[in-house]
Amino acid sequence: MIEPANIAAILLAAGQSRRFGAGDKLLAELDGDPVALHAARRIVALEPGRRIAVCSSADGELARRLDALGFEIVSNAQPERGLSQSLGAGIGLAASGSAAAALICLADMPFVTVHHLRALLTRFDPEHCPVMASEKDGVAMPPVIFARSMFDRLRQAQGDQGGRALLAGAARVRARAGELADIDVPDDLPHGRQA
Repeated sequence: MIEPANIAAILLAAGQSRRFGAGDKLLAELDGDPVALHAARRIVALEPGRRIAVCSSADGELARRLDALGFEIVSNAQPERGLSQSLGAGIGLAASGSAAAALICLADMPFVTVHHLRALLTRFDPEHCPVMASEKDGVAMPPVIFARSMFDRLRQAQGDQGGRALLAGAARVRARAGELADIDVPDDLPHGRQA
């Protein structure tokens, strides 16, 4: 188990939204708020030691809104280089502090609950279980916690797979049905659903 105060929570919010169409899926409205703010508020409620958001622009609308929620903003001006570019930027900032672990959350996953995030922290053990992932249909996926001992390997990841190779041996916490759904296309936005 690890206390929230000892982690850096990193929200990856620099995706290109290629499949979503003309708009930015992270700013698309879901129950009155942008998709990304649902994920961000779960992190705020968890009360981690640091809140970090990786955005495509440090002065864009999303970055301003996340800054207002107390996130440190780091820019990934090259999101086309894949998820690992964002992951490396966030981990780099987390490594500059004393966090014992990093919780990686995706901004396009608005239905993850604080209860699930706490379950990940409860099961996490930096020595015996340095990677604790969420599980959906038998597959390890974010949100995921990485021990500080994994930070260097995460910063060296390449392409769009990010830390996926490191998830192969991860311990897992199963999520409730629908909790790990992400928003990729406009039809993924369930109208009237509470995140």
